[in-house]
Formats: sequence, structure tokens, C-alpha cells
Amino acid sequence: MKSTLSISSLSRQVLLRETRDYLMIALGMILYGIGWTVFLLPNDITTGGVPGIASIVFWATGFPVQYTYFLINAVLLMLALKILGFKFSIKTIFAVFTLTFFLSLIQELTAGMHLLQDQPFMACVLGASFCGSGIGIAFSSNGSTGGTDIIAAIINKYRDITLGRVMIIITSSYFVLKDWEKVVYGFVTLYVCSFVLDQIVNSARQSVQFFIISKKYQEIGKEINALHRGVTVIDATGLYTGQEQKMMFVLAKKRQSTTIFRIINDIDPTAFVSQSAVIGVYGEGFDHFKLKKSK
Repeated sequence: MKSTLSISSLSRQVLLRETRDYLMIALGMILYGIGWTVFLLPNDITTGGVPGIASIVFWATGFPVQYTYFLINAVLLMLALKILGFKFSIKTIFAVFTLTFFLSLIQELTAGMHLLQDQPFMACVLGASFCGSGIGIAFSSNGSTGGTDIIAAIINKYRDITLGRVMIIITSSYFVLKDWEKVVYGFVTLYVCSFVLDQIVNSARQSVQFFIISKKYQEIGKEINALHRGVTVIDATGLYTGQEQKMMFVLAKKRQSTTIFRIINDIDPTAFVSQSAVIGVYGEGFDHFKLKKSK
């Protein structure tokens, strides 16, 4: 009976967590849609990735950005489903459909509105801040905005590299807008958006370490192993009580912290956990040694 209640409670926690994730992803897409279509697009300011391509197509042909954005992501999502599987793609599919819907809705509600028409720099900063916040919220909820995020995930499945922003997309906007000033604003937008994103997700490349003390260390360890993170179990003794216990040592990426805390809370809410940031972690699954070879 107790086991049944525990399973039921765990299922309810997972359901609430997933619901929260989808709501936060939807919020992120709304913020991104506002930044893109209210501040950037009307002021002829582009950015990188699929939205940048959609913006250039819109300025050149008048074809609505939401359709270009959706069509490109549809192709990428088919690749993701085949290579990465349904589990990765489900939240990305939700994000793409949500952003496509809100792009149409926001443009309809703001038709005829042209904010900061004579202040492109402010439009650039505000638009980038909204976009960066939207992406950051989506990432923090294990979501993705599609586009280059899908390509990065596919590449990272086989090679541990980070996909940089494709700045050529911003530069190519000159051939449509014929204005180098707009190109410069595009690069400013890219920088501000990246900065805001990093502030929200606390830098995707930052690593952290955990010391976890729990009687259910085996269950917790197996779940953390499923994240492709190693777990080292250390024999420890409490000096005050004299009791022997197991302590887990875990190194992980900063972005995985929320997931690890969720695992611990779901299995053993009474566990003792210490988390701290580390300057550098080198080895398999992390960074490579940065040493110059001696001649």
C-alpha cells in the first residue's frame, strides 16, 4: 500500500513538473515573439538562426515570417525525430508550434503599431532582451526554440562541440536592406540576446559538483547515470553520530543542476545535498586539457 502511494505521489510530481515546463516554454515563446515581431522586424533588424532567415525572406518577398520559420523547422524536426528520437523532439515540437501560433497572433494584435521607429538602437536592445529572455526560459525548462538548437543537438550527439551563431545570416541582410547600419544593429542584437540568455541559464558550459548523502543512493545514482553523468560512491562516517553512510560525488554541467535536484527530490526529499561551482572540469564528457605541447 505504501509503495502504491509512493508511486502515485511520484507520478503526480512528474505530471506537475512537466506541466510547469510546458507553461514556461509557452511563456518563453510569447516573449520571443514579442521581441521579434514588435521591436526587431518592424525596424528592419535581424538576428541569427532561422528567425534571421525568416526575416530576410519577409523583407525580400513579403512572405510571412511565421510560415518560413515553421517550414524550416519542420525539415529540421524530421531529422531530429530520426536521429535524436521522440523524447528530445516533443518539447521542441511544442515550442515551434507555440511560437508559430503566437507570431501570427502578436502581429495581428499589433498591426499598425510601430514602436521606437526613430530609435532603432533602443528597439534593438529591447527586442534582443525579450528574445534572449524567451530562449533562456525555454532552455531552463528543458525546451528548445528549434532551428540551430536542433542542429547543435544533432552535432553534439556525435561530437562534443558548441555550435556558434551563424553571423553570415546577419551580414546577408545587407543585400536586401542595403543598409550597413541595420547590419550593425543585427550584431548588437545578437550580442545582447546572447548575454541575456547566458544570465538566465547561468552559462550552459559552467560545471558544478554535488556531494549527496542519502540512504537511497543506488536509486539516485542510477537516475543520474541516465543523464550520462558519472557517480562516485564514497564511504563516509559521521563524526558526531559515528554512523557509516554512503556519499555520492557527481560532476555535471550547470544546465543539468535542475534535473539532478529533481531526481533527488523525487526519490529522497530528506537527502543532504551540497552543490558548488567549479573553475574547470577536464576529461571525458567535459572540457579537454588546455596545455601547450613542449617542443
